[in-house]
Amino acid sequence: MQLTHESGTKTHKNGTVENPEVFENVPGHVIPIIAQEFEDFESEADKFLDGNIEESQYIGFRLKQGVYGQRQPGVNMTRVKLPFGGITADQMDAFGDVSESHAPLKKAHITTRQAVQIHHIPLAKMHEVLRHISISGLSSREGCGNTVRNVTGDPFAGILEGEVFDPSPWAGAFVRYWVRNELTQLLPRKCKVAFSGYADNRALTDIHDIAFEAKINDEGEPGFRMLVGGGTSIFPRLAPELFEWVSFDEYLKVSEAVLRIFDRCDELRVNRARARIKVYIDRIGMDAFREEVLEEMKQDWALEGDFNPEPLLFVPDEEGAAPSVSTEYAQPTDEDRAEFEAFTEHNVFEQKQAGYSAVMLKVYRGDLSPEQWHGVADITRKYSSGFARTTVTQNLVLRFVPTDAVYEVWSALKELGLGDPGADTIQDVVSCPGTDSCKLGITASMGLNAAVHDRLKSMNITDPLTKKTVIRMSGCPNGCSQHHIASIGFNGASMKFDGQQVPAYIVQVGGRGANGKVNFGTRLKVRIPAKRAPEAVERWLRLYESDRVEGEEFSDFVDRVGAVPFEDAARDLTLPVEVTEDKDTFVDWQRSGLFKVERGEGECAV
Repeated sequence: MQLTHESGTKTHKNGTVENPEVFENVPGHVIPIIAQEFEDFESEADKFLDGNIEESQYIGFRLKQGVYGQRQPGVNMTRVKLPFGGITADQMDAFGDVSESHAPLKKAHITTRQAVQIHHIPLAKMHEVLRHISISGLSSREGCGNTVRNVTGDPFAGILEGEVFDPSPWAGAFVRYWVRNELTQLLPRKCKVAFSGYADNRALTDIHDIAFEAKINDEGEPGFRMLVGGGTSIFPRLAPELFEWVSFDEYLKVSEAVLRIFDRCDELRVNRARARIKVYIDRIGMDAFREEVLEEMKQDWALEGDFNPEPLLFVPDEEGAAPSVSTEYAQPTDEDRAEFEAFTEHNVFEQKQAGYSAVMLKVYRGDLSPEQWHGVADITRKYSSGFARTTVTQNLVLRFVPTDAVYEVWSALKELGLGDPGADTIQDVVSCPGTDSCKLGITASMGLNAAVHDRLKSMNITDPLTKKTVIRMSGCPNGCSQHHIASIGFNGASMKFDGQQVPAYIVQVGGRGANGKVNFGTRLKVRIPAKRAPEAVERWLRLYESDRVEGEEFSDFVDRVGAVPFEDAARDLTLPVEVTEDKDTFVDWQRSGLFKVERGEGECAV
């Protein structure tokens, strides 16, 4: 069966282009590029700007191309999909180019779903950005809208000990099957997907609409444990198990059954805030949903379709492209040995491939400047396989770096301002863009990130257990920073003191998102003014350090003592003041004027 693509290109039922050679097994080249889409985008944008298309009609088209409206008028953000975080050196250069030439703030931002966003681009110039990045194999197709979003995965897939198997080939096939698929162009709402091969679950499968965990069944056959119905936002749910084990030959078919059922849930379309598959499953129960899936797979589409993933698999020879192991690299001197060893403690990981290591770059707030993108591209070409992966913690992992070359890599990263230690530790604070660009933002979460980062730095934390604490903040309840699963998670809100609005945060403590444990934090019954949040963080950390039992991690401590000690420790921070007494409390981080909630209409479900 074939369908006609909206651009006129002949595609198969799964949305792939006619020529199978388009599926290059080159790292980073997962989504096929169709040049006609750029012509279409420029043409439709011109019609809209000339007033020949209604905005409501144009937004849906724009979102499918991965272009979002911002809270600032006249500019847009593009979200570029990086399936399971994969990115090449050439693609890093492409981000460097367009952030230099088209982004006024001169940066491109790594998201908590391993994609890259570029902000503040005038709509009339967006087609230039999309064309430029496409040359290196980058695509923003379906990065936004009611589609299957960027498929995420573990950045260490295939390179560390303890993996069941590397799910990357099948994750790539999943991406290729669903991109441009007619069925998923206008779902009731977005669908987020993750693949994981490790028990410690860095891919956070539990909070996804559909997720696949590598598993070997009792007969010794590889396949996936399949989860459906997870998510965060205002209706957080951990995904229950749909099937204990699904074969490689069936996982695409089962996912299609799930998405067909979801697409038919017209009752979800009435209220977009609740238009997620988790809401439907929560209402009818997983047993009933499982029966619907089994019944759906008896239909003609399932009996007649071809769900063999083999032609779509993504199988690059990354190790073959890596530099040969050598000892002809510089090594640390007595002068910088301690600093280098501090970097290696959390940023360097020994690979199962002998002689190689993975190096994680701690990317402050997920932002990289043009100079940093180009510099990391050069390092990637010289010292690794030429391929890296972004992470759900907004960092970047270089893979297949000769272990003896790690010092030279670190030295080069320092020159770029990217040699800081503490990746994925308490110093590595995660946040969404908040009111810097998002229409739904309430507070300046990026500003709070900077303030908390500075406070933590001044605390000079050396305790190993405290270092494991995870801090995240979102500018609204939707949870793009995944604050629900943080040790300390903030989401933007407001308060009123002296008749004036105050930027504030609702807080959750005790969430988990690592070592195979994912759970949501406990919400505190206090709101913290934004300017007092760093002080609250320090108090809570000191409370934990002073009252914990031996070996107790932060979230285990919360489980034992409950929320009340945290509320009591910060209660005086919630007390009101007058504007004339402390005007700073009424001004958000990195802002100058008095705070006022200004939320626009979100586009996620347009």
